Order: sequence, then C-alpha cells, then structure tokens
Amino acid sequence: MIDFPALQRANAPLNAFLDWDLNATGGTGALAAVTVGVKANIAVKGLPFHAGLAGLQDRIAERDAEVVSRLRAAGAVILGTLNMEEAALGSKTDNPHFGPVQNPHRIGFSPGGSSGGSGAAVAAGLCDVALGTDTMGSVRIPAAHCGVYGFKPATGRVSQDGLEPADSALDAIGPLARDLDMLERAARVISDFGEGTIQGGGAIIAGHGVTLTQPVARAFDAACDVLGRGLAQTSLGYPNARIRFAGFIQVSRFLAHHLSGVSDLSPHLAKLLTYGPARSAADWAEDQQILTMVRKKMQDIVTRRGFLIMPTVPSPAFDHADREPATQADFTCLANIAGLPALSLPAGRTDDGMPVGVQLVCRPGDEAGLFALARQIDEGLGAYRAPPPRGE
Repeated sequence: MIDFPALQRANAPLNAFLDWDLNATGGTGALAAVTVGVKANIAVKGLPFHAGLAGLQDRIAERDAEVVSRLRAAGAVILGTLNMEEAALGSKTDNPHFGPVQNPHRIGFSPGGSSGGSGAAVAAGLCDVALGTDTMGSVRIPAAHCGVYGFKPATGRVSQDGLEPADSALDAIGPLARDLDMLERAARVISDFGEGTIQGGGAIIAGHGVTLTQPVARAFDAACDVLGRGLAQTSLGYPNARIRFAGFIQVSRFLAHHLSGVSDLSPHLAKLLTYGPARSAADWAEDQQILTMVRKKMQDIVTRRGFLIMPTVPSPAFDHADREPATQADFTCLANIAGLPALSLPAGRTDDGMPVGVQLVCRPGDEAGLFALARQIDEGLGAYRAPPPRGE
C-alpha cells in the first residue's frame, strides 16, 4: 500500500512531483512493487501531460506512453508525474509555471535539468525509479547533480511513442535510480538492451576548451584510475562548446516549429526559440556539418576503443539564484549527437558535500558491457551518498 500522504509531505520542500495517481497499484513481473515517477512530457493515462508548458497544463493523457505501458506490464507502480524544465529546454529546472525543483542534497540549489524533478525524486527516495528524457544530457545532468545513476539509451532503442519531443533526432527516454542494479532492471524493461561485452582500452574526452572545477577533475581522475586500462586521449576536432551550441541550434529550430501553436510561453523560452530560426543559412550548414562530423568521430572512437569516459558535468550543482552555467551539456551532448548509449554515475563530492558524476559511452548493443564498466567504477569509488535527512 502506497503511503501517499507521507510521500506528499516529503515532496513538499522539493517540488519534484506535480501530480499523483492516488489509485496506483503494481502487478507481477520483473519490476513488481517498484515505484516509478514519470517526467511530465511522457504520457501517463489520466494525468496532466504538459511538458512543463502553461499552454498545455490542462491536457490530460488519454493513454500511456509505450515506456509506461512496459513498466506497468513489468509490475511497476506508476506514482505520478514529475516537474521539469519548460519544454525540456534547459538544465536548471526552475519552471516559471510550476516552480523550481530543489536539490535534495541542498535546498536552494538546482537539481540539474531538464529532468530535474526526476533526479530529485529518486535522490530523495520518493520513488525507486524515475523516467526522464535526454536530448542534450537531461537525464545525466540531474543524475550527476543529485548524486544518482542515470542511463540514456541509444537512438532508436527506446520508443518515443507518447513523448512530447524536444528534438526527435536527439531525444531518448531514460531511467534514473539510486543503484546500478535498479537502473539496469528499468533499462531492460523500457529499451532494447544489448548483451555485448566491451573490448578495447577505452578513450578519454576531457578538456576541449571546457574548464573542470577541481572536485570534478579529481573525481574524473579517480574514475580513470579505477579502470586502469591505458585509456587513450582523443579529440573531436572542435571545442566542446561549439559542438554543444550546434546541438542547441538544432533543438531551438525544432521546438520553434513544434511549439508554434502553443500559448503562454515564458519570455525566457520564447527567447531561446528565436536562436535557431534566426541562424543564417551558411551558419546552419556549418552547424550541421559539425554535428555530422562529430557523430562519425564518436561512433568511430567507440568502435575502435570500446568505450569513452568523460566527466558528466564540468561543475557541481549551483544555487538557484545563480545563472545556469552554459557549459553543463558540453560533455553530455556528445552521446545524443552520436546516437550512443551513455550512463552517468556518482564519482565524488565537493568539499562541502555536493555530488559530482562521471559518464561512460559505448556502442549500441554493448549496454551490458557498459553497465559492467560502471559497476567496476562504482565498486572502486564507492561514491554514492544519500542526501542528508531533511532538517540537517
């Protein structure tokens, strides 16, 4: 029996869950009795399906998204829907219509985004698993900032049925959880999960014009030391910031068209949606050339070297009062552009206790090998820490 009053009390300071299914029950199967929260841009029958947009706040999902149907069929309990960035564009989760989500490790700080409600709900123990969506890193960034585990499936290996998209070419629905076993159980249910093992010594992408804070650099070095495989430094040929900006332009163009009939966009979102359409033909062609070349380079690297290891986010979670750093998706966007599976896991903490993460990327079909590498790092670092009890 789900104690919804207790969940609602625990959720109140975080604002992670927005709507609840008070009649939720589970069944039998691989995820029997596992509780799940679902980002509000993924359809859950009978609940609001608004993607963080005021203009869609009265829309009620008439049916479940395919991933939600798969979870129900596996016995999971779908508790309700989760707060997120407006239209899934951003990495802070301070929604102008539904309010900010708080990081369970420190109230007043961002949980990351755009799946901030998903990261916060899992970290705080409000649910066992949360579904997020990842267009440029929006599952893995909250995973890093909230100190949990997050998985982005490869392009085409998880259904987009029932998803309000940010960019159909980059989007992937993915799970977050507090341990790798639960994360893998959910990933196997919602996505096509390959059993391949990873061969090769691996490669590193760190730097490329991105400055890492000292705690992130320290944690990343420690994760590389655990693997001890003679990791090779590699380059993509462009600064990460330029690659990320090209990806942002693509998303801006897609959403500007997709949301053209939606009312009540915030001034911030409306401004973001002007960048893509305003791009000149020559600059847009250059953006697409960069994305194509990076896609091929990333795919070649994981084919030759087996996997990539990168920081998840260059810096830890930040105060909601601060402007969100532009660099947050500089590493995470690469897996989306290349269509590759990627996993973020806790790798360390700042001196004042905020979590930081590291991510692994591999070829589609090698998901089992990806999780095996993640377990090696997880066992070597032991970096997962639950948030402090409320009031501390």
